[in-house]
Amino acid sequence: MLLTERCRLCKPRLADYEQIRLLFQDEMVRAYLGGPRHDQTIQAIFSDMLVAKPPTHHWLIFHVEQDQFMGLVSLNPHHDGAQIEVSYQFLPHWWGAGYASEVVAFICAYARTILGESKILAETQIANTRSCQLLERIGMRPEYQVERFGAKQIVYALEATCDE
Repeated sequence: MLLTERCRLCKPRLADYEQIRLLFQDEMVRAYLGGPRHDQTIQAIFSDMLVAKPPTHHWLIFHVEQDQFMGLVSLNPHHDGAQIEVSYQFLPHWWGAGYASEVVAFICAYARTILGESKILAETQIANTRSCQLLERIGMRPEYQVERFGAKQIVYALEATCDE
């Protein structure tokens, strides 16, 4: 378990399936992620989460005080295969209060200090302006653009500086 100021991050357990299903079927959450997923696909993704080994990591996010499920944050190899990527999904109820920035910044710091990653990527659709703003707010910078999943994507990077 990992703790931020307001969130508890836990590795997925079999009992967490329904929360993941709600997240992956939410139209607002999935608007820039290829749309809601079907049960069969969610089951396969969830099964993979349960047995994931480094460099892949998944954490379910819970509100510390309210003990409510908020979303998911992950570290996975990026499509380029050379770097690690942070990805995140939050239920809409938790949007706009800084939780995603808090958790994503924390996981990036974890990837750098605990896992020894010198560079962390994040990829989002250019049209997803809220996600772009979040990534820039935590110090990530646009690195390049790519057409993937039928949409223009922007890849952000966070690199260790010399004084770290």
